[in-house]
Amino acid sequence: MRAARRVLDFFVGDAQADRVVPPTGFTARLTLFTAAAMAFLAVFALALSLASGRLSDSWRDALAGTSTLRLQAPAAERIAQTDRALAILQQTPGIETARALTEAEQQALLAPWFGAELPLARLPVPQLIEITGTDYDADGLRLRLQAELPGAVLDDHSRWRAPLVRAATRLQTLGLLAILLIFGAMGAMITLAANAALAANAQVISVLRLVGATDAYIAQAFVRRFTIRSLTGAAIGTGLGLIAVMLLPGRSAQAGVLTGLGFQGLDWIWPLVVPFLAGAVAYGATQWASRRVLGDLR
Repeated sequence: MRAARRVLDFFVGDAQADRVVPPTGFTARLTLFTAAAMAFLAVFALALSLASGRLSDSWRDALAGTSTLRLQAPAAERIAQTDRALAILQQTPGIETARALTEAEQQALLAPWFGAELPLARLPVPQLIEITGTDYDADGLRLRLQAELPGAVLDDHSRWRAPLVRAATRLQTLGLLAILLIFGAMGAMITLAANAALAANAQVISVLRLVGATDAYIAQAFVRRFTIRSLTGAAIGTGLGLIAVMLLPGRSAQAGVLTGLGFQGLDWIWPLVVPFLAGAVAYGATQWASRRVLGDLR
C-alpha cells in the first residue's frame, strides 16, 4: 500500500518543485526524442530476437526424428537394392517408418535448382528413402548398410542442422545484446540531458537551498520530470515500432528466413514492457546525475 502511494505521489508531483525544471527547451526535446527513437529500435531488436528464437526452434524440430538414406546404384540394381534397404530398415529397432520416395517426389525436391523438366531417368540421381525414428543405433545401421549395400549413405541431418540452429541462436543473442546497448545509450543520453538541465538551473537551485529546500526535494523534481518525459517518448516510439512491425511482410514458405520478423501470440506482450523499462532507465540515470551535479554545486 505504501509503495503504491509513493508511486502515485511521484507521478502526481509537487507544483512548487516542478517549477525548478523547465517544461520545454532543448533538454525536454532531447529526452523525448531519445526515448522515442530508442524505444522504436528496441521494438525491432525484440522482434528480431523473438523471431530468431522461433527460427531456431523450427530448425531444431523440423527434421528431428527424420533421416535420409541415399542409394547410389545402377538402374538395373536400384529396385533390388531399394527393397533390400527397406527390409534392413524395417528390421532395425527404433525405426518407425521407412519409405522410398517416388520419382515425382524426388523431381519436386530438385525442381527449385534444376527446373521442373529434369529427366531423372537420364541422370545418376540416387534413390532416397525417408526414415522416421530417433532411437535407433545410427552407427550400427551404417556399418550394416556398408556391408550389404556399399553405395548406401545414411544422413541423420545433424551435420547441417546443428550449424543452422547455432546461427539462429547467436542471432537471438545479438538481438538481446542490441536491446541492452539501446537502453544503455538511452541512459547515457538522458544523463547528459539531466546534467545540462541541472547546470542551467544552478542559480535557481542555489535560491531553493537558501529558503530551505533539500537536495532530495530538488532531485525529486528533476527525476520525476525526466522519467515522465521518457515514458511518454518511449510510449510513442513503441507505438510507431509496433505499427512498423505489423507492416512487415508475413512469413512465407519460400523465404522463411527473410520473413516472419514480428510478434506472434503472447509475444505481443513484450513490446508493452519497453516504455516501462525506458522509464526505469530514465529514473536511475536522472537519480545518479542529480546527486552528482547537486553535490558539485555545493
